[in-house]
Amino acid sequence: MTETVRKNRRLRPALVGMCLAAALTGISACADSTPSDSGNSKSPGRSSHRNSGAPAAAKPSTPAVAASLRMVENGDHSLAFHVTPGRLPALVLDAGGGEDSSYWKKMAPELAKKTGSMVVTYDRAGMGKSDEVPGAWKVENAVSDLKAGLTKLGITHDVILVSHSQAGEVATYFAKENPNWLTGAVLVDGSIPEFYTDEETAKIEAANKAQVEALKDQPSTRQTRQLLATADGYGPMHRAYHQVSWPQGVPATAIVSEKTPFETPDDAQLWRYAQQEFVKGAPNRDLVTAAKSSHDIAHDRPDVIVTAVGQMLKAAG
Repeated sequence: MTETVRKNRRLRPALVGMCLAAALTGISACADSTPSDSGNSKSPGRSSHRNSGAPAAAKPSTPAVAASLRMVENGDHSLAFHVTPGRLPALVLDAGGGEDSSYWKKMAPELAKKTGSMVVTYDRAGMGKSDEVPGAWKVENAVSDLKAGLTKLGITHDVILVSHSQAGEVATYFAKENPNWLTGAVLVDGSIPEFYTDEETAKIEAANKAQVEALKDQPSTRQTRQLLATADGYGPMHRAYHQVSWPQGVPATAIVSEKTPFETPDDAQLWRYAQQEFVKGAPNRDLVTAAKSSHDIAHDRPDVIVTAVGQMLKAAG
């Protein structure tokens, strides 16, 4: 799933697969990522005593310390984790498809300074400073990489995931496998199971078919290899994902962008509906709308994410 490729700008994919056509043709199939005004609204979705209420006041904290790089081995490949020390719960920031840890370069130090929490960002396999792994992208492998990194860092409890876009899939499977590790999660326009109906998945597969073939004719670069890896097996993976449920005991806040990742009204409405249905699944979930924001919420409305994280920390005590 990706955003538009513009001349003389690096590719900034948001939803690899879902918007792959945009990356290959330069025609926007996703909402543009442009800075916008401030503004905040909360949807009428369910709220919980753990997550609702006024924004939490930041705990007193010392000035944020610069993040240190830790290379972690998982099997035959290395992964780059960037750690800013602080208290628990730890905030683990996971970028969307095609993005590495640099996506959070402004938000990570801000969260560290305002909350005093440990902040971790990392590069998934094939991104940033992490090694490439041949073959199709599999969410199970991404979960294994994240778990290996957190284990090596000694962070196996009191974790809050902050997961953007495709990282919502990693978060869902991670939470299902390791619910006791998590204090909660903030899903930032996250890719969630409810969205991937058979009809929607088939539509995405059909839209991507020609573009994938075109991409195969392009020079092989790290970026094109990652796009092809993510597109490989997309349909079966997401039909299986549609059957997965977020664990009831793990609180979650779903932040949905006002524009959504889509320009087509039907797809945009399905995206909103899926987020609403996710929140209705348990009383410890909140739905927040990032007003005047594209899918790129971390850049358009970082304040919404900071507030949601603050509320999650407040609920955790």
